[in-house]
Amino acid sequence: MKEQIIANLTAKNDKFACAFADKIISESQETDTWYEYFFDFATLLKSPKSLVRNRALSILAVNAQWDEENRFDLVLPDFLAHITDEKPITARQCVKALALVGQAKPQYIPKILSALRDADLSKYKDSMRPLIKEDILETEGVLTGRMH
Repeated sequence: MKEQIIANLTAKNDKFACAFADKIISESQETDTWYEYFFDFATLLKSPKSLVRNRALSILAVNAQWDEENRFDLVLPDFLAHITDEKPITARQCVKALALVGQAKPQYIPKILSALRDADLSKYKDSMRPLIKEDILETEGVLTGRMH
């Protein structure tokens, strides 16, 4: 089962893999059915494919609400590393996902805010840097109660 889930999320057919991830995300908003695979999803954060990393970030973020075992403690550093992912789209996905993580796990808010504020965005093109900065401000606003 677990191998099939990972195979589906990393399938060469991105449309299929994305639809499968969307199903997991949608179901995870209502139930903890997928939480048991938390660490399996976390392994995808290290995928060479940015689309796979994007899926993992979204799935982990939505499952943070079910994390009574504090599994997120073990994946938070890897998750935060994607704030400055090599792919700007993945960086943006991470920053947006962190709002969900912080809302579900308020104990992480100081670490998240610190990581967001310390993020070096200089490696991104001028066209992407303002978008990532805007996402960071928005997430900071959500987490501090000051909507941007």
